[in-house]
Amino acid sequence: MQNQANKLKDIVQKAPKNQAKTKFIAITSGKGGVGKSTISVNSAILLAEYGYKVALFDADIGLANLDVLLNVRCSKNILNVLKGECSLEDIIEPINDNLILIPGDSGDEILKYSDQFIYERFFDEATSLNDLDYIIIDTGAGIGENTRLFLNAADEVIVVTIPDPAAITDAYATIKITSKFKNEVHLVLNMVKNQKEAKLIYEKINKVAKGNIGSNFSLELLGSIPSDKNIAKSIRNRTIFVEEYPSSFATADLKDIVKKLILKVEHKVLDSRKDSSFGGFIKRLLEQF
Repeated sequence: MQNQANKLKDIVQKAPKNQAKTKFIAITSGKGGVGKSTISVNSAILLAEYGYKVALFDADIGLANLDVLLNVRCSKNILNVLKGECSLEDIIEPINDNLILIPGDSGDEILKYSDQFIYERFFDEATSLNDLDYIIIDTGAGIGENTRLFLNAADEVIVVTIPDPAAITDAYATIKITSKFKNEVHLVLNMVKNQKEAKLIYEKINKVAKGNIGSNFSLELLGSIPSDKNIAKSIRNRTIFVEEYPSSFATADLKDIVKKLILKVEHKVLDSRKDSSFGGFIKRLLEQF
């Protein structure tokens, strides 16, 4: 396994560099059932509506479900590409003019497929995605090793939670783990009664974070989304709630969250030494093994 890892690292280091400036946004949660995937999908839809070129990367290993939420069928994923069974183009699913879905998989299993030709071909094919403005990464819930890989490799991390004691505890655990490699995490409160409740929950989590993580870390409340039965209805009907219910409070609040995220990300100067392409993102994942 160590020889494979060394071989893989050598391939990664020799992969071609490029000037892409894609922003990678990882959306995660401490536990399942808090609406993480729904927020990922609808945020990507809004970014695409605003004219950005966007990809949704389903990184919820073992529980991938973005194809279900988007009502599309995907028979293969990125692991099939890395195994040499198909090309990257074969797995990409167009959703609309500005949005594509990348069915994803990763983890230790990638190291079983360290064929140099396949990786070189993959990095070459990945240049076709260099025009993307954003890649929204829907990670698995919890703080498992696979999820941490994606959080570490992403530019920005958003933690989603709800007003439930267990969910809040798990969200804080995710925030604390993420603080080991990120100096800033964004928080989204879902299924809240109102903004006042969201602010109170954020203040409690932030107080604990300041007391235990340190002053060099920042937890920012990106926004909140109210409870809305129409969101559950849209999930059952495999429709997109921001499209199905454009005048709802939930849609308005998610629009505010996405616009706030855009402002933050667009005003940040990305490290010019980092390869900000999709291929570069996969390289950062693989370099962690």
